[in-house]
Amino acid sequence: MANDQTHLVRPSERKRETTQTPGMEREQAVRTPSMWAGVAKTVGHTFSGWHHHGAYESAIYVLRGRIRLEFGKGGKDVLEAAAGDTLYVAPGEIHREGNPDDEASEIVVVRGGSGDIVTNVDGPAAD
Repeated sequence: MANDQTHLVRPSERKRETTQTPGMEREQAVRTPSMWAGVAKTVGHTFSGWHHHGAYESAIYVLRGRIRLEFGKGGKDVLEAAAGDTLYVAPGEIHREGNPDDEASEIVVVRGGSGDIVTNVDGPAAD
């Protein structure tokens, strides 16, 4: 079935062959030329590696657990979100997500844009 037709994606049909970032497991549900949607899980007391999403902007809904988002100069800006909260990540923003709790966290991610879905990097510039 073509991605641009109305369809249903069950959890067992999500693709794990999408680009991954250490510390986080992404599962792609839908990808079109201008949108990506899926879920990501992070085990307790783990941070993802530093990365950005190129030209994509992202809306992240916290389904369960908590997420700590680090970004900005030197990664010193911090947002903490709990179940029910939504985060917005601007295109090109170098960031990493962390799970400060014992239990795994799960997020639903919808991205609008085009190009590579994720680029792993060493970290944000200090200045």
